[in-house]
Amino acid sequence: MKSISWYFIVLLFSLSLTCSSASTLDDDTNNNENLVKCLYQYSNNSTSTSKLVYTKSNSSYSSVLQFSIQNLRFETNTTSKPLVIVTPSEISQIQATIICSKRHGMQIRTRSGGHDYEGLSYVSEVPFVIIDLINLSEIHVDADNRTAWVQAGATIGQLYYAISQKSKTLGFPAAVCSTVGVGGQFSGGGYGFLMRKYGLAADNIIDAHIIDVNGRLLDREAMGEDLFWAIRGGGGASFGVIISWKIKLVTVPSTVTVFRVARTLEQNATELVHKWHLVANKLDDNLTIRIILQRLNSSSSSNKQGSLTVQATFESMFLGTVDELIPLVQERFPELGLLKQDCSEMSWIQSVLYLGGFSINESPQVLLNRTQSSVFYFKGKSDYVTVPIPESGVEGLWPLFYEDEAQYALMIFNPYGGRMDEIPESEIPFPHRAGNICKIQHIVYWVEEGNDVAERHMNWIRRVYSYMEPFVSKSPRAAYVNYRDLDIGVNNKNGYTSYKKASVWGLKYFKNNFNRLVHVKTKVYPLNFFRNEQSIPSLLPLGRK
Repeated sequence: MKSISWYFIVLLFSLSLTCSSASTLDDDTNNNENLVKCLYQYSNNSTSTSKLVYTKSNSSYSSVLQFSIQNLRFETNTTSKPLVIVTPSEISQIQATIICSKRHGMQIRTRSGGHDYEGLSYVSEVPFVIIDLINLSEIHVDADNRTAWVQAGATIGQLYYAISQKSKTLGFPAAVCSTVGVGGQFSGGGYGFLMRKYGLAADNIIDAHIIDVNGRLLDREAMGEDLFWAIRGGGGASFGVIISWKIKLVTVPSTVTVFRVARTLEQNATELVHKWHLVANKLDDNLTIRIILQRLNSSSSSNKQGSLTVQATFESMFLGTVDELIPLVQERFPELGLLKQDCSEMSWIQSVLYLGGFSINESPQVLLNRTQSSVFYFKGKSDYVTVPIPESGVEGLWPLFYEDEAQYALMIFNPYGGRMDEIPESEIPFPHRAGNICKIQHIVYWVEEGNDVAERHMNWIRRVYSYMEPFVSKSPRAAYVNYRDLDIGVNNKNGYTSYKKASVWGLKYFKNNFNRLVHVKTKVYPLNFFRNEQSIPSLLPLGRK
């Protein structure tokens, strides 16, 4: 189970556009040729452009497409694939791609790290182009002013590494998984072990560069405060192609403390998970303790399920020393039984390695790797908890974890409180603030091929989601946009999507902020060129001005 890390977030796609008629293939060929000709026309250097544009006839097409795929669920013969992939190294090439895609009736999917739970960054059921930002990954850290400019194609790991090379006492509140791209994560919110102290990644963005539907490069001043508000948590792909972010770095101590303590059902895991819900969001802002639930073999012969049990792993980072940490935990969560020998002191960048599944003895350069060591099939969902889950509610989960499909399933509870209680819901589009105890990530992995296997595992996680309904947020049942879940609602595949239809999923992700997002979209891009199955819609039907 160790090799199947929950940190993977869904990326997607693979592709094999299986066309049943010769006329469809001819149309694809014509679209390819016309688009490529258009790109050369708008490019200042056709030779350089030819090295950045991949059609299905190109020998490198498949490898470029599949490089960032993290979810085998989208790597099948029936998964749609792009007619063209563009890997720009200059802003002008993105501008040309937008102009040419509009001219030839093709939609755009933009990917940075490629982590997308439903593949919306590189899968579409209509003719489309991928803009892959992998070549736009420069990072400039200004340690004196505690800021950095980060291009959207960089990964979280690359950002953490760049910060560590400039300062030992600066960090940034973003993801645990190092291969996540900043373009998608920042535009949806972005959280990690610094969230309770400093809020989300999106809360710490102070400028951005975006290319709009007309190919204009805009900074914060040029785009205006409404659009700048929208792209910090409202999903950047709905509004254009984000090129880079200017972020505010945060202070971290020279020594932080981490621990990872596991308790099985035989070691009172049920009671501990319940007690955690009573205290996790009320702990010192410098302390974050999350829970990972998973099944494993039991050494207890008395276990009613034979050799199986469920384990709760309490994983933590504290911005301070172990001598400061122990009294805090003993006062608020003594049931955990945390001992000094359970803890390790280290630098912040070492804690990034530790919590990301690396050895702290490895060089931080390992964070520069853009690929995962293993890729599996998976499906994810999310929830928010506003009232402590009772012991009986926790206990009711265990029979589900004993089922065959739960062999590689995880539930991850991330605590709220601290800074998240202080930021108003309307500050940015991300609304999940005060009143939340924690966010839950539900995720199930599997390794076997086949539609039947996939359906069994997806049905399992949907049953878990159904079971959790009485214990999570209501009206709406909230969800996290960076854990895309098409089960909760989708837009029309073609044409106009009404506010009413989009609000089915939109209110879950954005609550009351959804209304403002729709009005921003209608104001700045009324014809809704940038769209997908869960993009912010325009109130204006397509084709009308």
